[in-house]
Formats: sequence, structure tokens, C-alpha cells
Amino acid sequence: MEKKALKSGEFLVRDTQSDDIFIPEEFNEEQRMIASTCRDFLETEVFPALDRIDQQEKGLMPSLLRKAGELGLLGISVPEEYEGFGQDFVTTMLSSEVMGAGFSFSVAFSAHTGIGTCPLLYYGSDELRRKYIPKMVTGELLTAYCLTEPGAGSDANAGKTSATLSEDGTHYILNGQKMWITNGGFADLLTVFAKIDNDRCLSAFLVDAHSPGVVRNPEEHKMGIKGSSTVQLFFNDVKVPVENLIGERGGGYRIALNILHMGRIKLGANVLGASRKAIDESIRYANERKQFGQLISSFGAIQHKLAEQAIRHFVTESSVYRVSKNIDDAIHELMHDGLDKARATIEGIARYNIEAAFLKVFSSEALDYIVDEAVQIFGGMGYSSETLVEKSYRDSRINRIFEGTNEINRLLVTDLTLKHSKKGEYDLFTPANELLSDLQSVEYPVFEGMTYHEQKKQVVANFKKAVLLVAGAASSFFERKLPFEQEIMNNLADMIMETYAAESAMLRVQKLEAMKGQENTGIYRDILDVFMHDAAFIMLKNGTDALQSFAQGDRLIELEEALRRLTHTTPVNVKEARRRIAARMTEDNSYRL
Repeated sequence: MEKKALKSGEFLVRDTQSDDIFIPEEFNEEQRMIASTCRDFLETEVFPALDRIDQQEKGLMPSLLRKAGELGLLGISVPEEYEGFGQDFVTTMLSSEVMGAGFSFSVAFSAHTGIGTCPLLYYGSDELRRKYIPKMVTGELLTAYCLTEPGAGSDANAGKTSATLSEDGTHYILNGQKMWITNGGFADLLTVFAKIDNDRCLSAFLVDAHSPGVVRNPEEHKMGIKGSSTVQLFFNDVKVPVENLIGERGGGYRIALNILHMGRIKLGANVLGASRKAIDESIRYANERKQFGQLISSFGAIQHKLAEQAIRHFVTESSVYRVSKNIDDAIHELMHDGLDKARATIEGIARYNIEAAFLKVFSSEALDYIVDEAVQIFGGMGYSSETLVEKSYRDSRINRIFEGTNEINRLLVTDLTLKHSKKGEYDLFTPANELLSDLQSVEYPVFEGMTYHEQKKQVVANFKKAVLLVAGAASSFFERKLPFEQEIMNNLADMIMETYAAESAMLRVQKLEAMKGQENTGIYRDILDVFMHDAAFIMLKNGTDALQSFAQGDRLIELEEALRRLTHTTPVNVKEARRRIAARMTEDNSYRL
């Protein structure tokens, strides 16, 4: 079997061709039908009930989840042997994207279908899977994931919840407290992480939420996602059958990490639905609101905002579906090697832990920008709870905290990138050292005579060298202490993210032109031009900040000059490019790019 999939982080030292990536324009008919079913469900069941959902009308959210189950929407990624649809990862991400427009419902939906169902699906015994997964698919049994504790947030393995084997060896006795549990107010089954006796690492248990000793606190009052059930749970001598241990004893921490990788990747798709909703609201309002006798969509300042919303959405979307295809390829390889689909899926996702971390950051911050500008386009009305953009703004903020804070994920991006290289999965340090040993050879790119796509490919190649330059210099100076230099680690993470996003958008535009012809894809060149122009400045700023944190004298001057040359791009009239993008959107009266 030919293995084309990049290893996690390998994009920094290996070229990717446009034919090797998946883009949203390639969805097949079945995928589009599933997306349409999800969209119809939101339109008929969720959007008319948004106020009731936010008021947490008793029984409403569970009933909506069960209705989704009746349509098969809770089992899109579940193998057919457990009564699911058995769709591939790209399709799963597409359904996550569409459902992401559902405000608080999307949180409950994602928690049930993702972190609620997947620990059992991917790590449970076959007996447990057959007993419970089909009922999770129909919504007969609703689920929650219980990891966070008052003293254990980002440091999940610091949890104090304990499990002790009963004297007769038939049960574990569970004691402890969990907090911020999504769906906790109504879930029937809980995946609970606890330490058995004095184990160093967590174990995972499937717990009947209706068992004696399980106590649910009242619902938390939150800034956003108000309709999402969020409670504290207490476990007081709760009996859990020994067969309900998920995976191996002490294997819970690995399960938790891999489920978090999955959650981060899926969040990248989730926010696409939310951002598309906010962009559509922005365009429609700009096309209706008049000031000084003109529609505000005719003003350059508003056009800048609309275009920038579209650019960030397009680039995020390009990145999300690129890695989704990589994951599908990895899953197929693992199945070819003998793993069942469920286990191959979680292992395939775990292979892309770097991309999972930076897409979580990149996508959540793109959404925050988009909803913030949506409120600004609406002006005073955007601050009113009568508008959807006010709800979008409040709901967005949690995404930078969900699935590991963006601060933690930024550190993971750089740390994992360096670790993968040191383990020999690919070599970052040889090309980095070669670059650093001959900085005088780094020249400004000569774009004259190159085709459009050759120019963009050169820019991306230089972005990669810029990452190697800064990472190599920092690693050489700090050696093993680099992970403790969090500001520099963050600078590198932002450079890595911008590089991946730029390459993903470039490859998508190249593939679109091959599919549709250049005459039909000029607007996508505008998007790519503006994004790469801005990315170059972000690369330069982060690289400069990092280098000036440790380099000095002539060496600093040499490094900074090399960095400037590696972040040089072709001139772009960003004003006119953004105006063309905005004009296309206002003409369509929605986001259709």
C-alpha cells in the first residue's frame, strides 16, 4: 500500500502536492446529503427553539439529541456493526462543521458523539461496545466525559478521584468530584477518570449516572453556551462493575490524551459552522443597513471586515480538511495492518497531535475574530440579545478554553514538533543547522520570471526555512531548557501555524484552478494573496521577538537579516483584493466561497 500521508509536523521539511490533499469542493453526493440532513435538522428543530434551549427548558436538550439519534446523526462515525453509519473521518468532520452552527446544541451534540461516546468505542471491550454503543447511537443513552477536577484542569493526571477494588473483587468503589461536565445534568452514562489505589496514572471507567452515590450539582451559570448542561458531579462510594473498566488499568491518561486530540481536531470543524453562520449574518445586515444614504456594505471599512472574515474562514477550512484527509489515510494504513476501524481511527487521529493542537488554536482564534467583527458590523444592534451575533460572540469565547487552553496547545505545538524530530520521525535539525551555518547564503527571493503558483510555493518554502532558522537558533542557545522559555515556544507555535495555513490555502487554490480554470477562481487568488501578505508579517514579528530574546550583537543582526529575507513576499494591493472579496460576498448575500 502506497503511504502518502505526512507524519505529524513533517510538512515543515517535506513538500505536499495539491493532488495529495482533500478540499471541500470535492465532497461527494453522499457527503453532501449527510450535510443537508444536519442542516435541515438545525433549521427545523434547533433554530426555532434557541431561546428555550438557552433557558434550559427541562427535557428539551435530551429530546433534541434523541431526535438527532432517530435520524442517525449521532452515529455518523460509528461502525455499522454497532448500528452506526460507518462514515470516514472527512465525513465526520463535515457533519461536525454543519452542526457547529447550532450554538449550545452543537456543544451537547459534540460532547455526546465525541468525548462521550468515543472512549468506549475506541477503547472499550467488545462486550461493552455491543451493550451500550447502539443505544448511544439512537440517543436512548446520553453520555458525558468526566475528566476535569477543581485541582486538575490542564494537568489532568493530577486528579484525586479514586477507585478501590471491593473485597469480593466484583466492583470498584469510586469517590471524588468532577467539574465543568458537559451534558452532566442529564447524561445516562459517564466516562470517569480516576486512580486505582496509589497508581501514578489514571484509569477510565464507564459509570451508570443513575447509580446510588452519583450526585449532580445544579447547572452552572455561564457567559455563553447557556443552553449547554454544565454541572459538577460527586461520586460517593459509587459501585462500578469491574468489567466497566475501559482499557487497561493505568491506561486512562493515554485514553484522555487521545480523546483530547480528537476533540481538538473536531473543534476545528465545529467552529467552521459557527463562523459561517456569523459571516452570513454579517453580510445580510451589511446589505440591509443604511447610513448616510448608503448601504454600509458599500463602505470600505465594512468591506475590509467582511473580506477578512471570509479569508480567515477559507484558510481555516482549507487546513481542517487537509489534515482530515491525512487522518483518513492513516486510518486506512492502520486497518491494513490489522487494527479494527474503531481502534485505527483513534490511533490515526493521535498520529496528528501537532496539527490537532495548532488547528484548535488557529480555528478558535479565527472564530473569535469573525464574531467580534460581526458584532462591530451590527453596531449597537450587535450588542442586543435580540440578534444572533450577540449569542455567537458569547458562545465563541469558550473555544479558546475547551479541549486544553490555547496557551497549553501553543506550547504543545512547539514541544511536539521538536520531540517528533528528536525521535527520528523526520529531521528538522540538519537543515536548520545547515541554514544557521551559512546565513550569508540566504538571499531575497527573486520572483521575476516565476508563475503565480511558483511564487507562492517559494514563499511557503521560505516560511518553513524561517521556522527552522528560529527553532534551530533557539534550540542551540537554550538546549534542554527551551521548553521552559514559554514566550519563545509560543512565537514558534505561531510561525508553525501560519506556515501550515498558508501552505494549505495555497494547495487548495492550486487544486481549484486545476478543477475550474483560472478564469473562474480569481477570487481565491485574492484570498491567498491577502493571507500570505499578512502571514509574512506575523512570521517576521514572532521570529524577531524570539531572536531578540536570546541573540545579541552581530549574530542577532545576521539572524534578523536572514529572517527578513525569508519572510519577503510579492507586493499585494490588499485594499483592492479585499474589496473584490467583499463585493462577491455582498452580491451573493451570503458566504458561498
